[in-house]
Amino acid sequence: MNAPGALDETQTRIDLAAAIRLSCRYEWHEGVANHFSAAVSADGRKFLVNPRWVHWSRVRASDLVLCDADDPTTMDRADAPDPSAWSIHSALHRNLPQARVALHIHPPYVTALCGLEDPVIKPIDQVTARFFRRVAYDLDFGGIATEGEEGERIARTVGNHRTVVMQNHGVTTLGATVAEAWDALYHLERAAKTLVLAYSTGQPLKVMTDHMAEAVAEEWQVYKDAEFAHFAEMKRVLDREEPDYKD
Repeated sequence: MNAPGALDETQTRIDLAAAIRLSCRYEWHEGVANHFSAAVSADGRKFLVNPRWVHWSRVRASDLVLCDADDPTTMDRADAPDPSAWSIHSALHRNLPQARVALHIHPPYVTALCGLEDPVIKPIDQVTARFFRRVAYDLDFGGIATEGEEGERIARTVGNHRTVVMQNHGVTTLGATVAEAWDALYHLERAAKTLVLAYSTGQPLKVMTDHMAEAVAEEWQVYKDAEFAHFAEMKRVLDREEPDYKD
C-alpha cells in the first residue's frame, strides 16, 4: 500500500465527518463525548479523530485532529483529543491492522445490551445473524478509558474481530473504510434494537440454529457492495441538507 497523499486525507476527512454527522442524526452520540477515527498513513498509526468536546452536529472535515499513535506528547498539545479518545484509538491504530477506521460510540440499544449480564447478540433475524460469531465481547470494564493500559486491554480483546461489544460501556466497529465501519455500526444498532424489543415481550426468543445463523452471516457477503452504496446515499442526503460537513 502506498502512503496516502493529500487527496486521500481530504476524502478521509470528508467521509469521517459524514459518519459523525449521520451518527448524530440517529442520536447515537452522547453529548460531546464518543469518538470516531480513521488512519491516513500506510502503517495506520497516523489517524484523524473528532475534536475534543465539539458537538457532533457541528463537526466539519477541517475540524478533525491529526494524531500519531506513537507520539506520547499528543495530550500536551493545545488541540489534544479527548483523553479517552486517545487511550482507545491510539491503541487500536497502533496494534490492529484491521483498524483503518475505528468508530467508538454508545448508541442506546447496543448500550442497553452492554448492561445485561449476557450481552451476546442472539441470531433471531437476518440482521442479528449478520454478527453471529463475528463479535468480540469485552467483559472487563475498567472505567472511563483515560489510561493507556485500558486502551491496550481493549485492543487485545478485539483480536482479529471487526466489532467489539463492551460490557457496561458501548461498542466499537472497525473497517478498512469509513463506509464499511459505519454500515456495520448502523446494522449493529438495528440488531440490538430488534433484540431488546424481543426481550421486552417477555416471551422466549426463537434463536436460529448455529448452522442457519452461520449461513445467513455468510450471505451478507453477497451484499457487500450495499455497504458502500448505503454510505454513499447517506452522504447525498448530507450534501443536500448539511453540506458544510465537507468544509
